[in-house]
Amino acid sequence: MGAQLRVYRQKIKSAQTTKKITRAMELISASRIQKAQARVAASTPYSNAITRAVSAVASYSNVAHVLTTEPERVDRAAIVIFSSDRGLAGAFNSQVLREAEELTELLRSQGKEVVYFLVGRKSVGYFSFRRRDYERSWIGGTDSPLFDTAKEISDAVLEAFLRDAADGGVDEIHIVYNRFVSRITQVPVVTRLLPLEVVEGEEEPDAKNEVFPLYEFEPDAETVLDGLLPVYIESRIFNAMLQSAAAKHAATQKAMKSATDNADKLIKDYTRLANEARQSEITQQIAEIVGGADALSSAK
Repeated sequence: MGAQLRVYRQKIKSAQTTKKITRAMELISASRIQKAQARVAASTPYSNAITRAVSAVASYSNVAHVLTTEPERVDRAAIVIFSSDRGLAGAFNSQVLREAEELTELLRSQGKEVVYFLVGRKSVGYFSFRRRDYERSWIGGTDSPLFDTAKEISDAVLEAFLRDAADGGVDEIHIVYNRFVSRITQVPVVTRLLPLEVVEGEEEPDAKNEVFPLYEFEPDAETVLDGLLPVYIESRIFNAMLQSAAAKHAATQKAMKSATDNADKLIKDYTRLANEARQSEITQQIAEIVGGADALSSAK
């Protein structure tokens, strides 16, 4: 009984230590969510303005631009996967990798060769463990994304897109990331980034608060598109990175909250078992004392 009681007490101590760690990580993630949400909200007006400008050029001009024109044949497609550098975030990384695998199967069923650009250590580790090839990777800084990293990713995918497929280029670029909906919900999103699908231009402005501006293209629409579309791609990639970071912090908070609750349950269960073991030990000791006293009385 004494050995069993020591085991229960050791397990209680381990569960209490685990609870302190998970609780601290939960609080850290909760504090980081506020900043991540603020960064997402701050990037929205700029992203909307760029989207409307691109929509205006694509909708109100007859320019056949390489970034907005559907290719006659698609031989190679690229997938940019946004994961995290750290784990302990529940299904955050597994769900985005699962979406990427489903997209890969779809593209390959259409006769397209797939290449990958990876963001985050978890996606790099996933591909390295399975010995699968990828074009480029970026690790570090996924918890607090930098625009310089987004620009580097944008330059890499644009360079691959503008290169011929026969020379190692791609005809399509898709991005897969987790979108922050709330602290409870993070949704994996798959978007075709290039050739550009301008769907935002179909939205109607808010009659009370918003009026779409009129645009004049100087010197011409093609020149404007050449300068505007790379900026648009950068803003979309940076927004995906910010969304992924906010979703990761929310997923970590949710996972650590669940781990803390499980630690509480373990402490409660082991405490009950320890009390039962202690009571059994006391009962056995009393029985031995009474038995010894009865033996001494019988001997007299």
